Amino acid sequence: MKKCSSLEEARTEIDKLDMHIVELIAARNEYIKQIAHFKDSIDEIKAEDRISEVISRVRAKAISLDLSPNLINDLYVRMIDGMVESEIAEFKNAKSL
Repeated sequence: MKKCSSLEEARTEIDKLDMHIVELIAARNEYIKQIAHFKDSIDEIKAEDRISEVISRVRAKAISLDLSPNLINDLYVRMIDGMVESEIAEFKNAKSL
């Protein structure tokens, strides 16, 4: 972690991280779309066990980093909900070809 010497420098570093976070989320979503091609049904896409596993793992990571697990939980639930929609759309599109 870089030690910043001004408010502006800290904000610049945050802005860089924000762009990196968005890029990582976009990459995650691309993998989600690939996964749609390996599944046989929409029920399989809505894999509640897998979602629970991911949430548990990221909550534990948040705790290990002294970050609010509730914050990470809420972010991931929202992100996964959106990505499930994306995966369903990809699944339907692939099956219609």
